[in-house]
Amino acid sequence: MRAARLIRLVLLLQSRPSMTGAELARELEVSERTVTRDVAALSEAGVPVYADRGRSGGYRLVGGYRTRLTGLGRTEAEALFLSGVPAALRGMGLADAASAARLKVSAALLPELRDASHTAAQRFHLDAPGWWQEPEAPDLLPAIADAVWDDRRITARYRRRDTEVERELEPYGLVLKAGVWYLAARVEGGDFRVYRVDRFTAVSPTAADEGRHDRHGRFERLADFDLPAFWEERAAQFVRSLLREKVVLRLTEEGARRLPYATDRTAGQEAVAAAEGAEGPDGQGRITVTLPVESLDVAYEQLLALGPEAEVLAPPELRRRFAAAAARAAELYR
Repeated sequence: MRAARLIRLVLLLQSRPSMTGAELARELEVSERTVTRDVAALSEAGVPVYADRGRSGGYRLVGGYRTRLTGLGRTEAEALFLSGVPAALRGMGLADAASAARLKVSAALLPELRDASHTAAQRFHLDAPGWWQEPEAPDLLPAIADAVWDDRRITARYRRRDTEVERELEPYGLVLKAGVWYLAARVEGGDFRVYRVDRFTAVSPTAADEGRHDRHGRFERLADFDLPAFWEERAAQFVRSLLREKVVLRLTEEGARRLPYATDRTAGQEAVAAAEGAEGPDGQGRITVTLPVESLDVAYEQLLALGPEAEVLAPPELRRRFAAAAARAAELYR
């Protein structure tokens, strides 16, 4: 533990002209007294750390000293590519690896480029969770992330409705969507499925089984598996599976333009394109579209945003509901 801290202290000083004891203590998450002891230990080991006294003093390396301890380990190199998603790194237990990787890269850069990480961080930031959601990493996420990195087969218990099922999975990849973690995994038999990570109740490495995987329980990853493409396809399938009802609308030109922004964008765009390619606008410039929706309740909430730019023609119960809403609005604005 202390050896790793001493290396990090040297890398910090190598990446900056000088640092105060308070700054080093904050970066290393130790007391200033511990920093003083660590600097003394480095000096005894031959590392030329110099202490500038006074109010504006601090610690610096003398004579352009450079350590060779800047080579990235595999975990650090992989974590570096995720360093723009700090919450995701913390959830997967990779925050320390990413920090070490960034520090090593910074230490290896030319002096005039060492502020690159700071200037980039001040200009671009990714906030993955949705609004009004507290980002919470599922308890089992680090164990699942380890299995994903190592291509290690897992035996998992998964909560599905009111029951739990046990599955033997080959974990291929993790996806963070609007603050929710999903696992793309291959089940026994060769099918790929998507699981919500917060619904796993237990995860453990699968014992090696001669003939199926190696003695470490690893699986052979399919070379042509593309996680972004897989997720895009499954996400589109999921959205389509939710659109179980259909409504018929008569839209003005403005209503047709706004429909994709009020409902599912793809469904809205396809409905408008189909209507324009079939009958086209009527004598008043309106088109009639058939729109897939999740439910009549959801359609009511979404289509209210279009106001008088949309007239519901079917189903009758939804048309009556809009007529009642229009009557109440007319009474309010009489």
